[in-house]
Amino acid sequence: MAITRQKKEEIVARVGDAIKSAKTLVFANFKGLTVAEQNEMRKALRAQGIGYGVAKKSLLRRALESAGYEGQAPVLEGEIGLVWGPAFAEASTGKEDELAPAREVAVYVKKFGEHLSFAGGMFGGKYVSRDEIASIAAIPGMDALRAQFVQLINSPIQRFAVVLNARAEKIQ
Repeated sequence: MAITRQKKEEIVARVGDAIKSAKTLVFANFKGLTVAEQNEMRKALRAQGIGYGVAKKSLLRRALESAGYEGQAPVLEGEIGLVWGPAFAEASTGKEDELAPAREVAVYVKKFGEHLSFAGGMFGGKYVSRDEIASIAAIPGMDALRAQFVQLINSPIQRFAVVLNARAEKIQ
């Protein structure tokens, strides 16, 4: 059954609103993914405040053209799902994790293997390729980055304390 023109316009408007409000977009090819697997992924994404939707590629292209991002849009082949975020800011702190959509999709790309893959995305107001969005997904969250920074700062101090302790034990 064909989609009416009015319904197509509603879909383009809904996708356009999601695109305009998003800091990050991820295009995910989900060919072969079962409904149960998609529902599992949707539920987990929603819990993180990340939106997920599927639309016809022609309607998706229309919405993307009206958004006016820099660069060349990635080639969208197969069945494409759109993951955007943050859908809402964390209520208590007002923080937004711009990398969360790519990072969360990466978890499911690993889990579902050949049935789910990156197809490209948008980050920082411009289109990025499949490889770039995969590398963005590999960046750890802010808490992990802070922990790594503290470890980096603390490591020389710890080593110095160990050396002093060893010298003190030798003297005794």
